[in-house]
Amino acid sequence: MADPFAITDCALIAIATGEKAHNLRELLDRLLRIDIPDVMYFHFWGGLLHSHFMDPEYPNDFGAWAYHSLRDRRLAERLSIINPTDFDSLGDVRKQVIEVVEDRMEEADFDIRKEAEHPFFFMRSQIVVFDTRIRIEHPRDLSEIVPAMTPGSIFYHLIDARRRTESGRNDFSEWLAPWGAPYDALAERIAALDPYFISLKELRDELASTVKNTFMTRRFHERHIK
Repeated sequence: MADPFAITDCALIAIATGEKAHNLRELLDRLLRIDIPDVMYFHFWGGLLHSHFMDPEYPNDFGAWAYHSLRDRRLAERLSIINPTDFDSLGDVRKQVIEVVEDRMEEADFDIRKEAEHPFFFMRSQIVVFDTRIRIEHPRDLSEIVPAMTPGSIFYHLIDARRRTESGRNDFSEWLAPWGAPYDALAERIAALDPYFISLKELRDELASTVKNTFMTRRFHERHIK
């Protein structure tokens, strides 16, 4: 059996890189020069932990800036549909953003002289973690613990875990693996949750529902819950 699951909370600290862009040409230049994974991490995931800044229609900072400051809805929509979970690395996400920007600049209707109302400030992230001292001893306890988890804990275990674990999966699926076959399906269902395009509260609700539905299955209950 696995060791108890330690619930961890976290916060993202925003750190200025000193780089900014006043127009799309400058944004492209900075993207080409700044190859720092923590920059892409902050601008794609950081908004989840600062929901009062997040625009649901434009979930990453590049899309939100293109819409609100550059007033380029076409570019904003193309940037907003980039899902970082579809890529193997943040470097690949960066390449996709560059490709979208380059394609937009080559279009006939794009005004190369257009300045943004507000500059785009490139930030990088640093994660700070906190031990909540909450432990999950058995998978069946997930049903009780998950609904009360903080947004920071959901972020840490379902999102940040993807860059910490060797498999690139979340902490719950990793923890369930040693418990054997009865929990394999639950581990896969949790791994299949897409954490992008929704709030951390919605992600927690989806996780709670996934756990609840698994343990409510009569056959599962009769065979495995003691």
